[in-house]
Amino acid sequence: MGLADKASNKAEELKGKGKETAGRATDDPELEAEGKTDQAKGNLKQAGEKIKDVFK
Repeated sequence: MGLADKASNKAEELKGKGKETAGRATDDPELEAEGKTDQAKGNLKQAGEKIKDVFK
């Protein structure tokens, strides 16, 4: 299950990058902020997975 979680977290981060880029391209600050939030969530979840791996 750990690998699936890591992949899901990375997908969330990449989705956030896409939203941020789209927000910049369309001059939509709300979409850009949402993308940054998605990236931060993905990064935070990835950090949690790394911590869990250390304690295995």
